[in-house]
Amino acid sequence: MKPLLLLFFLSTSLFAAKPNFVIILADDLGYGDMQANNPERGKIPTPNMNRLAAEGMRFTDGHSSSGCCSPSRYTLLTGRYHWRTTLQSGIVGSWGKPLIAKDRLTIASMAKEQGYATACIGKWHLGRDWPITPEQKAHFGGFGGKAGGGGQVSTTITDAHRETWKAVFSQRIPGGPTERGFDEYFGTDVPNWPPYCFIDGDRTVGIPSELLPASKLVKNQASLQGPALADWQLEGILPALATRAEKFIQTQSEAKKPFLLYLPLTSPHTPLAVNAEWKGKSGLNNDFADLVMETDHVLGRVLDALKAGGVENETFVLFTSDNGCAAYIGVKDMEKQGHYPSGPLRDYKTSVYEGGHRVPFVVKWPGVVKAGSVCKQLVLQADTMATLAEILEVKLPDTAGEDSFSMMPLLKGEDRPIRTNAVNTACGGTPSFRDGPWKYVAHAEPELYNLDEDLAESMNVAPLHPDRVKAMQAAFEKLIRAGRSTPGAPQKNDIQVVRYPKATAAAKAKKK
Repeated sequence: MKPLLLLFFLSTSLFAAKPNFVIILADDLGYGDMQANNPERGKIPTPNMNRLAAEGMRFTDGHSSSGCCSPSRYTLLTGRYHWRTTLQSGIVGSWGKPLIAKDRLTIASMAKEQGYATACIGKWHLGRDWPITPEQKAHFGGFGGKAGGGGQVSTTITDAHRETWKAVFSQRIPGGPTERGFDEYFGTDVPNWPPYCFIDGDRTVGIPSELLPASKLVKNQASLQGPALADWQLEGILPALATRAEKFIQTQSEAKKPFLLYLPLTSPHTPLAVNAEWKGKSGLNNDFADLVMETDHVLGRVLDALKAGGVENETFVLFTSDNGCAAYIGVKDMEKQGHYPSGPLRDYKTSVYEGGHRVPFVVKWPGVVKAGSVCKQLVLQADTMATLAEILEVKLPDTAGEDSFSMMPLLKGEDRPIRTNAVNTACGGTPSFRDGPWKYVAHAEPELYNLDEDLAESMNVAPLHPDRVKAMQAAFEKLIRAGRSTPGAPQKNDIQVVRYPKATAAAKAKKK
């Protein structure tokens, strides 16, 4: 082989061995909102999600770690269950501290160590070290507003508010994505919470100096009042993220440098700020349904950007959602019209049942993943870490990816379990434990379901299988104590993990 030809072969082989990674995380997109998952009872057109499924592998048993936002994001980025951290229930609060420890390996920092350009574009919601002093806190809350409606809102602020906001937002904001492995960040920290502005890197784009008006807090728009840019438009968020993602893909493709793009979309979660082009397009008289279509369009823009950049065949794409569809956006009205956001599953966002955390989950990787394939094996978003590590030929240290199993055997077409168990939680913290098709729910009255026979979780068979319940409880406890579910040295959880079912007041009194 001639030297130049050999050099070309080696360089192209090396590039092929290191694909680009695009991880797209929709927000509140239910399992049944992706039409490919729900062809008979999915009435919202999702041509680009369907296109991705036709070009890749669709997982029918793919899960987020929780029925709500921040916990799932932590687990996807770190390969570690969120309940091993301080976040035992709920989400990271407004102006909250970073959930990801500074020294913890993320999919971004791992890729960056391998020479990748890394970017996070979209919703972070994992906390930051906001430069707000205790004395300044009073100027950042107490304005009113609530999820789903206006609530008690404020109409005026003082000069002291504006002066404090200027002092804070003139500074850099540490502890965010650019200090957790990403070279660049652009997005809104939480689109329905303040600050109502974009953040580029670790600084706000402009200085929020106005109070978000009450008109922006009705009909599932914003949820909390707070500092906003003058004339901030919620409708502009999603298109701006798509444009920035296209630009990043174009820039890196032209540079011939491998890249990892984490694109946590702000939709179809509130604010249900649908742009005029998509208003009413679903035919379901529902802003959420219209926003699902607009979200699908953004996915199409990203896929088209990969093709335009000439890197479509060298890119690993994962498309998924942080949890199920939120019931409060008009689910029952949609179901009356024939659209079921959870498909055949029980319940919705926040729930420990399947509709809370079994989510759309599709992987496309030309040349590796068979187009149009369907995998019924159990996978978690936590498995992203180990999968990328295997692709990059990185040996994870014992202190990273403690709950992550590589999906590579499945992506190559094997049909065997890659994990023997899984933990998924309700937003309130109640866990479920999977063992093959069996699912144990740690309620005060134990629940057990065989999902192969009862996907809708309609019949609790725990009374019929007391030994299985006890065995699953013991296996779950072992997994908690080990600090990991993968092989390796035992690790410490960040805090004492809350056990379920929680002891009742009567039981606690009896113990005393």
